[in-house]
Amino acid sequence: MMEKRSFLLRDERIRKNLKVFIDSLPTDEHRPLEITINDSKRSETQNSLLHALCTDVSRQVLWADKPRSMLDWKALFVSGHAIATGRPGEVVTGLEGEFCSIRESTAQMGVKRMNSLIEYAQAWAVGNGVRLREVRYSGDYFGRAT
Repeated sequence: MMEKRSFLLRDERIRKNLKVFIDSLPTDEHRPLEITINDSKRSETQNSLLHALCTDVSRQVLWADKPRSMLDWKALFVSGHAIATGRPGEVVTGLEGEFCSIRESTAQMGVKRMNSLIEYAQAWAVGNGVRLREVRYSGDYFGRAT
């Protein structure tokens, strides 16, 4: 079994290394290798910003007449964002007969999808009078704070 390899395509040197690596791979009609190209996963800076945003909202807004935790707000934003961006929402009966929302994982989101979620949550917060602390995010695809 071949070990998993990742290349972060940032410059021409890495592109050349990737081409050399691909050219060195064996081909096999019966057991082909799978090559996948993906957007980078969300950054820790993005994750921290989303958590700060959810914390700010949790301290200022009631939902369904109750205060909600940072994690509750994260679930609400992920669910709302999915619907707003055309992804299906699903609520199923849980293992103990409860209602359970099946939603995407922020840890599995790419940088661009996470940017979209952050923008959605910020717009919702501002539109609902939440005062956000001064946390800035540049929106570039490497997740650097400004």
